[in-house]
Amino acid sequence: MYTDNEILFPHYAIPALRNARGPKWARLIDRLSQLDETSVDVIALMMLMIELNGCLACETDSYRAMRGCAACAQQTLRRFKGSDEELIREYESALARFRQLELAVEA
Repeated sequence: MYTDNEILFPHYAIPALRNARGPKWARLIDRLSQLDETSVDVIALMMLMIELNGCLACETDSYRAMRGCAACAQQTLRRFKGSDEELIREYESALARFRQLELAVEA
């Protein structure tokens, strides 16, 4: 009955996002798909998707959870009103925020 779903956006769903947007987005996803799930770049994308998808409010018995994380994220990206450049800037902002958190923890 339930498909694969997680509490937060999972690493294994990243490759499914490749064709949700244009070529710039596809290149980013191709690069990130090759990296380990502990990579700062990958974690930043996962953080962005958690924010965009609303993963924190997702209930395991909701329609979107039953469809699975990859399908939910693909739909979210298709519905994103901005350009690919704006979406990539959002990713870069998430990356910068994560790096700030990383530096704060190290201090």
